[in-house]
Amino acid sequence: MKLFNLLLNLLWLFFCGLWMAIGYVIAAVICFIFIVTIPFGIASLRIAGFVLWPFGRTTVERPDAGAPSCIGNVIWVIFAGWWLALAHLITSIPLFLSIIGIPFGWANLKLIPISLMPLGREVIPTDEAFGGR
Repeated sequence: MKLFNLLLNLLWLFFCGLWMAIGYVIAAVICFIFIVTIPFGIASLRIAGFVLWPFGRTTVERPDAGAPSCIGNVIWVIFAGWWLALAHLITSIPLFLSIIGIPFGWANLKLIPISLMPLGREVIPTDEAFGGR
């Protein structure tokens, strides 16, 4: 299973993971420039790592995330989230047009909710997603 995840992650990195992660890093750098938005930058870097190497990991909502995460996600959607969600959507279109890219197109579409609401989420291994929670 780990070898299969490695193969999928390498293909993902080549087809779309690298430039999508670069988009998240750019959003993080912009957030770090404005001191008040540093928590958004940290969340963006966390999701960039996930977008760079997604297979074998998943995201779950943190149980201690409350109203500040909800308010932060609304601000995130307005300023950066919708750009990243649009990038995932646009990236998925050419992937759907090729046979090998169809699973990666679906994976891109599954990342849209995470790109819209990154605050209050954590990245965990998929083995832990069902048994650990």
